[in-house]
Amino acid sequence: MGVFAAPQRCHMTAMIHRRAALALLPLALLLRPRGAHAISAMTLTPADRADVERIEAYLNGIHTLKARFEQIAPDGSDSHGTVWLDRPGKLRFEYDPPVPYLLVANHGDVYFHDSALNQTSEVALGDTPLSIILAPEIKLSGDIMLTDITRVPGLIQVTVLRAARWWQGSLSLAFDTGPLVLRQWIVLDEQRRETRVSLTDIETGGHFPDSLFDFKPTPPPPGGVKR
Repeated sequence: MGVFAAPQRCHMTAMIHRRAALALLPLALLLRPRGAHAISAMTLTPADRADVERIEAYLNGIHTLKARFEQIAPDGSDSHGTVWLDRPGKLRFEYDPPVPYLLVANHGDVYFHDSALNQTSEVALGDTPLSIILAPEIKLSGDIMLTDITRVPGLIQVTVLRAARWWQGSLSLAFDTGPLVLRQWIVLDEQRRETRVSLTDIETGGHFPDSLFDFKPTPPPPGGVKR
């Protein structure tokens, strides 16, 4: 017991500090001055550019990722599960029971399946903010508009959206700063509903079978409408 007690306390302390810092990010965003005009790209300082380049290099260095996730849905409900990411273009969110959901991205589409209702929704990956981090090359400039950088001790968060489709919502990515590690993303959809996903037990560099990202939608009943 004595051998493992101190490392466990250190790990728990680090987790508490990280959660406290993540909790401060929304408050820091609220306290930042905002203009009254439409969304626009922010003007970067030299320090901002250096951080953005570091984040781009880090994200482009991740080809595969597996992690446990905690998701806070727009209605405040809390769920957990495992996420697999395989760039470019592949993602799988598998929720722990009893949550009946499965989300799979592949072949340019995103499928959301509710096994309890036996219903599947489908949307083009390019119509979702998550396509930003599933791109073959991640660049937080050009077609991707960087609208905010927020820093709290030990964490940095960047908020981005597609410039040509800004109304479809934004993606905020939060990172530990030393070393740089992706810890959370927040999707704000076109109805301004926020979904927050926090990552733990992160593993990168593995190999996943293609079958992990296969999903065959349930065919609609005769004369029915595809959901």
